[in-house]
Amino acid sequence: MPHALLVSGSLGQGHDVMARACADSLEARGWTTATVDAMALLGERAGAAGETVFRRLLDLPGVYDAFHFSALRPGARIALAADAAARRRLVPALRALVDEQRPALVVSVFATATSAVNRLLGWGRGCGAGPRPGTEPAFRHMVLCTDVTPHRLWVQPGTDLFLVTSEVAACAIRRYRPDAAVAVLPAPLREPFYHPPGRAEAREELGVPPTARCVLLMSGSWGLGPLARTAAQLSDAGPHVLAVAGRNRELERRLRRAARRRANLHPFGYTDRIPALMAAADLVVTSSGDTCSEARALGRRLLLLDVVQGHGRDNLQHELELGHADVASARPAEVVRNALAALTRPAPPPSPGATPTAWRTGFTAALRHLGLEGNDQ
Repeated sequence: MPHALLVSGSLGQGHDVMARACADSLEARGWTTATVDAMALLGERAGAAGETVFRRLLDLPGVYDAFHFSALRPGARIALAADAAARRRLVPALRALVDEQRPALVVSVFATATSAVNRLLGWGRGCGAGPRPGTEPAFRHMVLCTDVTPHRLWVQPGTDLFLVTSEVAACAIRRYRPDAAVAVLPAPLREPFYHPPGRAEAREELGVPPTARCVLLMSGSWGLGPLARTAAQLSDAGPHVLAVAGRNRELERRLRRAARRRANLHPFGYTDRIPALMAAADLVVTSSGDTCSEARALGRRLLLLDVVQGHGRDNLQHELELGHADVASARPAEVVRNALAALTRPAPPPSPGATPTAWRTGFTAALRHLGLEGNDQ
């Protein structure tokens, strides 16, 4: 059976979700797969330091915006130097995995991994350098990025195919590699979102009255922004609030304290019940990211929190352009005002492209483009 190595990254949950979608599609075609975390491959100290730096950049207003738009997007020297430093640590670890697993395909769903994977293929040793003429590559390399404008570090020489989820993203890829092979696919969803529970069933399970207004409030796995105060003020305004803290333990504690005095505030930590929470809600309040595709698949209106700098600004603007969405700052009073207004607007229809068939058909075509067809199931 052919084997694929998927390289994810533990900064947030979105990369792992995309890796899982690829793995599921490959395994359905008879492949074996293994997924590794690029942050872990950097080493315990370097990986932890990298996550700390990234979180700190997001915490300082405007700092990550500056780094993203002035360094990552144009590929400034500081961004390339950071990529090279990470690559020096990743290449030996990835080489050991490739030698052990002998994959026919490597899929990068994390920017930091891209140049390291291509270095294994012989790219990047010098200006314009590549594999020796006449040599067969050890594996094919595919990159999956769901950002609307992938930055320079995503786009490296040697990548065989880029998978993106919008035409805007395809243009961003060709900014750096005009000759790049790019395929536009619908964003893959976690399997439960293709078969969510009905609204009535979900509300009965969660204790939400059938005719009550209901809002799902979340902001990524890190729980960015003042969600506890927002959840309290929004529930005080009347709607039932399903508030998800993700992996943010302190936020979960604050939500549970607030819920003791509010019967219509339902707190959650890290949970796999998001499909049911979303099915029960009339409105999804969230940061820009892959949650937006999930909400659209279920036909839920969005209120986007402007809390993710850099690529988050681009993704937010794209979601607004797609329609059935509004935007607010993370200030609780503004979120409450915008949420109450959004609840009066009609819900959108479920996204017609949000089917497992649409994603799998596109992914199968990508494998065929690379000459890797696997076994049909």
